[in-house]
Amino acid sequence: MTGAIHIPAGERGVIRLFALDMRPEQAAFLKEPGALAQVLGIEALDMEQVEIFPVSNLEDIGLTGYLTDGCGVPRAQVEEDRGMLETLEGHVLLIRSRAFSDAETRLTPADQITLAGTYGERQTDWSAPPATAESAKPYSAPKLPPRAARSQARRIGAVLFAVVMLLFLLLIWVLVA
Repeated sequence: MTGAIHIPAGERGVIRLFALDMRPEQAAFLKEPGALAQVLGIEALDMEQVEIFPVSNLEDIGLTGYLTDGCGVPRAQVEEDRGMLETLEGHVLLIRSRAFSDAETRLTPADQITLAGTYGERQTDWSAPPATAESAKPYSAPKLPPRAARSQARRIGAVLFAVVMLLFLLLIWVLVA
């Protein structure tokens, strides 16, 4: 066993890559409900946030390209591990932090599962300069004078009344005919 891996509560944007030292049929079995959670020593896992695949499926893009282009990991993080990532073969397991449902988790993987790397996804920059336009200020829209507002309300009411009466007359005409 490689030791326990602690996942803090509320963790977001982290991808853990594991090398699987097992036969292809064993790796395929990990996709069955509950199997992966059992070999990781936990109760449950969101399998929508888990990928198990042979590295050979990545062909020309390779594992480094998949992490950067497919998973949104910054290239600088992957470059540090490029040599190790290029030597990985067989099946790998990729788990996003969302798989643990924001709960604090302690992984105790089986002997055939080895943590190869932990990577952070690109974070969205939500900062923006403050809006300075006059129209962005609250209550900056021109207010209608009371007479104009009443007139507009009367027009809307008249149109709605006319539509309802037409539908009513149409219904009577259909029932009579």
